[in-house]
Amino acid sequence: MLPRIADSLSFLYLDMVRVVQDDTGVCAQIRVDEQRTDTVYIPTAALSCLLLGPGVSITTRAMATLARHGTSVVMTGAAGVRTYASVLPDSLTTTWLERQVHAYSDTDRRLAVAVHMYNMRFGDVPAGVSLDVLRGMEGQRMKALYRLLAQQHGIGRFRRNYHPDQWHAQDPVNLALSAANTCLYGIVHAALLALGCSPALGFVHAGKQHAFVYDIADLYKAEVTLPLAFALHSAANPEQDARRKLRESLRLIQLLPRIVRDVQALLAPDAADTADTDSACTDRHTVDMVHLWDPTAGPLPAGVNYAREPS
Repeated sequence: MLPRIADSLSFLYLDMVRVVQDDTGVCAQIRVDEQRTDTVYIPTAALSCLLLGPGVSITTRAMATLARHGTSVVMTGAAGVRTYASVLPDSLTTTWLERQVHAYSDTDRRLAVAVHMYNMRFGDVPAGVSLDVLRGMEGQRMKALYRLLAQQHGIGRFRRNYHPDQWHAQDPVNLALSAANTCLYGIVHAALLALGCSPALGFVHAGKQHAFVYDIADLYKAEVTLPLAFALHSAANPEQDARRKLRESLRLIQLLPRIVRDVQALLAPDAADTADTDSACTDRHTVDMVHLWDPTAGPLPAGVNYAREPS
């Protein structure tokens, strides 16, 4: 039995290695010099997300093992910043995807989920408040948090900047924040894929293949990545330090179980206990049997010949 996504390790970032499958398992091969190649084995069955940076090559056998174990594979830019593509196993259950589509396809239900997300960020929202007002409230909250963290660390005024074309010209806080946020996106992406949700169907964000990832990640930035980034304001290598310290802190705050619970609560708000609802969907096992849809009879078994005998 593979570990549940909520209980698994968070993420692993690889750069300048070759990932292969041997007789023991999936491993990363690091070329040290002409005579030496080090090998590090990757705990694929217990790993939620593998971030592959520039200079990584991976074999088909290794990819097949990662997919079989339900490990999300995300291709990123340098230092784990910017997500370019990801791999989704084709044998996941669609229970939570169907609930997501059900909430997404109706304007009122989509609005209710969006408001619920804002509620999770800054407490109870007054009834009838529009999304425009909520966006303004969120903007003010983030500005206030920037000021507070800047004062705590004595770095003066802070302005959030993200310029991939001028990456190394940015200050350490922005570098650390971008690196930490991308790792957070990878973790959220892995959790959504493990549940079988679509990363593209967002409720606050829209128009990108990672819209729902951004929705869920925004629930945790104020608690997880922002304080970490400001604490690295004088770091010599803020991107690398951000990834390492984030991985350490995730064990303490148990973020993956929270992501699973929060996504389930958003998509199934009427469930008595969303932590236990369809608990099989949070496990890393697959569904072997596909069903047929019928608007009247409901799900019907596949693999059955439904041809009617001539009368």
